[in-house]
Amino acid sequence: MNRRTTAEPTDAPTPEPPAEPHVLGVLERALSASCAASLRAAVKLGLADALGDTPATADELAVAVGADPDALRRLLRSLTGFEVFAEDPEGRFVQTEVSRLLRSGTPDSLDQLVLWMTEPWTWELWGRLDESVRTGKDVFTDLYGGEFFEHVHTAWPESAAVFDLAMTQASKQSAQAIAGVLPLSGARTVADIGGGQGFLLASLLEHHPGVRGILFDRPDVVAGADARLRAGGALAERVRLVPGDCREEIPADVDAYVFKNILGMNDEDAVVVLGNVVRTAPAGARVIIVENFVDDGPGQRFSTGMDLRMLLTVGGRKHTRQGLLGLVERAGLVVHDVRPVNSYQHMIEASTPAR
Repeated sequence: MNRRTTAEPTDAPTPEPPAEPHVLGVLERALSASCAASLRAAVKLGLADALGDTPATADELAVAVGADPDALRRLLRSLTGFEVFAEDPEGRFVQTEVSRLLRSGTPDSLDQLVLWMTEPWTWELWGRLDESVRTGKDVFTDLYGGEFFEHVHTAWPESAAVFDLAMTQASKQSAQAIAGVLPLSGARTVADIGGGQGFLLASLLEHHPGVRGILFDRPDVVAGADARLRAGGALAERVRLVPGDCREEIPADVDAYVFKNILGMNDEDAVVVLGNVVRTAPAGARVIIVENFVDDGPGQRFSTGMDLRMLLTVGGRKHTRQGLLGLVERAGLVVHDVRPVNSYQHMIEASTPAR
């Protein structure tokens, strides 16, 4: 009796190959670093400034920015794919609402934020994200041999300068929106904790002429405060510039405290900072916290990206709504309201407890 050497037919269905769009989607995502790199190159080359408001060819732009025409055309093709620039029927490139944000020196510019998010040392960190996920800790310290902010400011002064400019742009972008909704009626003094150069504080004081302000941050930061807040500035007589570390102390005799995007440190330090307010501030003092939630609002893709970057650099995080509310209550504050400021920021209104 002969044995059959071929497999018996079966009724099992042949697995369907993955849909082509899903394959392409995975591959595009795997190459998404090219988008970040293309944005950085556009800023470094000054493409948005060179283009201006008049359509131009790649050859014309290459002359303007000192680039190889063919390589620049390839970069522009990538950027148009991400809708950063657009190409007209004659093959000339034109600005978009996105590319205009890459111009330098304009009120709404994001060029320094783009550079800060794509600094060369960040690429090595992203490649070790799996290590941070396994340990729950940053990889920056092991990789570069020092704590993040200290190392950036001592080893990479040019990158530190980009950071300062980027934080200025971030503050300018959101200051007016926050100042327009932040509740200060009846307050006499507002303290902006970790307030950087004071753009938010200046906006608050302009919105509330009867309120005085305190800008509280590292000594080198408050030394470079916005001109409106320094001696001779339009708001100087209503402001005190106070150097310090919010993990150690908080200004006293304040009616309202503002914390904007500074609670991304580890949870224990965040509780310490907020606990300093409970310990120092008068009963019933307002505490306004402005943060990005990773699980609420249309800005989640941005917030989750920043969350992972903070894990890599300082072991910190962006919070879920309930996670941050839990820290606020754990510190002893009383939460009254939570509401959106814009598409990527939320505001928590709380107060210190009665004595």
